Amino acid sequence: MTQKIVTENEMPGWVPAGARRYLEHTEKGLSIRELARDAQCHASTVMRQIRRMEARRDDPLVDAALCALGDRQVKQKGMSAMAEKTEPECDAPDETTLRREARRVLRRLCETGAVLAVASEMEKAVVVRDGADGATMRTAVVARSVAQAMALKNWIACDAPGRVSRYAITTTGRNALGEMMAEAENRAQGFAEAQAAFATRPAARDRTGREETAARPRRMRFAMTESPLSALARRRGKDGAPFLSDDLVAAGERLREDFELANMGVRVTQNWEHFLTAGSRGGGSFGDGHGTGPEAARRRVTGALEYLGEGLADVALRCCCYLEGLETAERRLGWSARSGKIVLRIALIRLREHYAALGSKGQMIG
Repeated sequence: MTQKIVTENEMPGWVPAGARRYLEHTEKGLSIRELARDAQCHASTVMRQIRRMEARRDDPLVDAALCALGDRQVKQKGMSAMAEKTEPECDAPDETTLRREARRVLRRLCETGAVLAVASEMEKAVVVRDGADGATMRTAVVARSVAQAMALKNWIACDAPGRVSRYAITTTGRNALGEMMAEAENRAQGFAEAQAAFATRPAARDRTGREETAARPRRMRFAMTESPLSALARRRGKDGAPFLSDDLVAAGERLREDFELANMGVRVTQNWEHFLTAGSRGGGSFGDGHGTGPEAARRRVTGALEYLGEGLADVALRCCCYLEGLETAERRLGWSARSGKIVLRIALIRLREHYAALGSKGQMIG
């Protein structure tokens, strides 16, 4: 799905109230008392919000977000005092795009040692984390405008801005992630946002073991704050070596990054379920897998899963892409306990061989 951009003069709905009043004061010239009367609060409350927002402008992402939103407050170009800036202009995302991208990025930032790296010469922000041997691994890429919105909402924060600023998830961001995950889970289970839906949906009967109809199968919850690969990478064998080396984790992360990119295109209803059943691998030609964009990512994911074959593709898709836990995957696949991690390791070894065979032509973008 292409990113939808808000182009109207009005600010997006996700902009915090403090930022709105700050821009109305600095860009439109409204007095603090006038803003207080409009908000039906004391003038000192508005003053504190404006001072707090002004103090946050040392953060490069917050400053860039306020500059971009401030330019929307003026009708002619060049009227704003903040018009000249070194940051590239980015249109603000709409609320749907922000929540979708933030859910993906914040989930990655919950992993141990993960930070969002932003540099002035980079068109996009990247989520990176340190591996077991000190090597840096990239786990996600996000548009700069989305990163600016996340910083303005205080979901991420930077302690020491510099040429390359590193942002970590805040307590506010963790709480927001929990709400977004619960909202996505409710939508997957068929709940409406209104409370009236809870009275009409036969939830109790759905949980008593009744066989569900084929027309509306139960959706599985795959969302987790940490990848199963990260947990396995922290385990060590008798020789002290990690159970999963960094190159194996990188192979799984590469498959997941392609999987996420493949589901960002127009065909958001891409069905990968045929890879979870035996004997239906598809028979079309998918080209050489080169190129960028969602369609090329779908070809790369399909080629990798077909290379793994039955069984290995099942566990790779469930654990690397759907972030399904090993115990859950073992139960759904009918495997014996504690066998999933061995099969997953074999799948990652073959996946590493597959990507090594692609060479430089199969490298990820960014």
